[in-house]
Amino acid sequence: MEVLYEDNHVIIVNKSVGEIVQGDKTGDMPLSEMLKLWLKEKYSKPGNVFCGVVHRIDRPVSGCVAFAKTSKALARMNEMLRNGEIHKTYVALVEGIPSQTSGMLENMLVSDGRLNKTFVARPGQQGAKRAVLEYEVIRTGERYSLLKIRLLTGRKHQIRAQLSAMGHPIKGDLKYGARRSNPDGGICLHAVKIEFVHPVSKQPVSVEAPAPFSI
Repeated sequence: MEVLYEDNHVIIVNKSVGEIVQGDKTGDMPLSEMLKLWLKEKYSKPGNVFCGVVHRIDRPVSGCVAFAKTSKALARMNEMLRNGEIHKTYVALVEGIPSQTSGMLENMLVSDGRLNKTFVARPGQQGAKRAVLEYEVIRTGERYSLLKIRLLTGRKHQIRAQLSAMGHPIKGDLKYGARRSNPDGGICLHAVKIEFVHPVSKQPVSVEAPAPFSI
C-alpha cells in the first residue's frame, strides 16, 4: 500500500496496475476494502472503518486515487467532483506520433455496458455525453509518444476512447486498438497528479505519483 497523502479526512494512494478501486462482479478485493483493513490495523480501531470512494480509475491503469476517511469529506468531495473542482492529470504512452504537439480533443461518447467499452457516438445517437481533454506531447520515440493529459470531463474510459479515435491508442490497450499487450496486463496510462481544495481545511492539496513508464 503506497500512501501518497493522509490526514484526518482524506487519503490518497498510488494504485497499482490490476487493482480495482471499488468492488465489481469479479469478487476480487477492491482497494477501498484493502484500505479499510490497513487503516484498522494502523490505528488499532476496534470497530468499522469508514473509507469512501471519491473517484475511480480503470483496473489496467495506475496512479493517484483519493478516498475519504469521513462521511463529511466524502459528501463534499463528491460534490467537488461533480462541479469539476478535482483536477486530474495523466501521462500516457501512445502508439505513433501525433501531428500536433498539443491540442484539445472533444467528442461525444457513448458507453456499451455489455462490452464494457466506450465509443465515439454517431451524430444524434442517444445517451451520448460530451467528453473533453487537453493533451501535450512531452517526448517522442521511433514508435511511441509520451503525452501529458488534463481531463476536463470525467467519462468512462474517456482517455482510452478519445486517444484511440485520434489514431493513437495507448500502449498495451488491446480493447482500444493497441497492437500488443503489456507483460503485466496493464496499459501505459497513469494518473500522475491530483489537485483540489481540501474539503474541510480549505487548503490546496496537490499530490503526485511518478509514472512507472517512459520513452
